[in-house]
Amino acid sequence: MSGATLSLAVAAGALTTLNPCVFPILPLVVGSALQANRFAPVLMGLGMASAFALLGMLTAVLASVSNFDPDLLRQGSAVMMILFGLVLAVPKAKDLFARVITPLANVASRLESRLDQSDAAAQASPWRALAMGMLLGFIWTPCSGPLLASTLTLAASGSVASATLTLGLFGLGAAIPLIGVGYLSRASLGRLRQWVLTHGTRAQQIMGGVLLLVGLMVLLGFDKALEAYLLRLLPSSWIGLTTRF
Repeated sequence: MSGATLSLAVAAGALTTLNPCVFPILPLVVGSALQANRFAPVLMGLGMASAFALLGMLTAVLASVSNFDPDLLRQGSAVMMILFGLVLAVPKAKDLFARVITPLANVASRLESRLDQSDAAAQASPWRALAMGMLLGFIWTPCSGPLLASTLTLAASGSVASATLTLGLFGLGAAIPLIGVGYLSRASLGRLRQWVLTHGTRAQQIMGGVLLLVGLMVLLGFDKALEAYLLRLLPSSWIGLTTRF
């Protein structure tokens, strides 16, 4: 796995929560949990990262037992990344994707509602905050699903360990803004909210462009040429570190 792949996963995760249709409601979600347990934002972030890591592992296991031709899987992943890049870059395509994926969000939302119906003692439980974090990413899929789907596509073409790491880092990227919102001052939160509302959509469109570029490079084989070029430039110690996974 390359450092660029891992960095892309973290950035995609962060854009999941730094999303104009997610971020404005984030203070309400995290603030409510924080009243019950002061460590709730951290536990929610841990739950989110764990859920995505598990999802990455399951995706890679399913891909490996399906006995697909690795080259065919690679080409298919490139095509999917191009499609999800277009979904992010084109607002109408993103709206259509949101309508298709809404049933998954509804299932997660119903599970979250059951947690909300628990008594006060249960609400203060660390396990509740952990479970909430595990569900939040799926509740937000209509808004941020293309980013998750793109990362899953990227992970499916690798090993089980690399897929778990990739989606775990995606979850970590998503958890960092979530945790930060829980402990930011009101003034800082207001400034961040304004930045998200001003630049969030543009940032997602830029990420869509990056995914389009990466998908085209993989489809045309340019990524291998770029990788070979970079390997000649990087020191052997760095190469050994990034190829352990």
